[in-house]
Amino acid sequence: SAPEQESFEDAEERAQILAETAALKKLAADYLHPELPVVTTDSTACGRNYFTRASAPEQESFEDAEERAQILAETAALKKLA
Repeated sequence: SAPEQESFEDAEERAQILAETAALKKLAADYLHPELPVVTTDSTACGRNYFTRASAPEQESFEDAEERAQILAETAALKKLA
């Protein structure tokens, strides 16, 4: 007699279970062996952002820079008159 054929739904479920099992096995290996290097394909994973870090000086907007220049010019003029 011929072996029983597996239905399409059962084959899909079996493939999904095997994929989940492989993912769990990889996570377990990563957990059990922390000395193994981390492999990533994202080039920005180790990048450093110098513009939004906590220690970065706050950037001055164009309007604020213009206003500051105007105030400094006015104070220089007042100093000259005094």
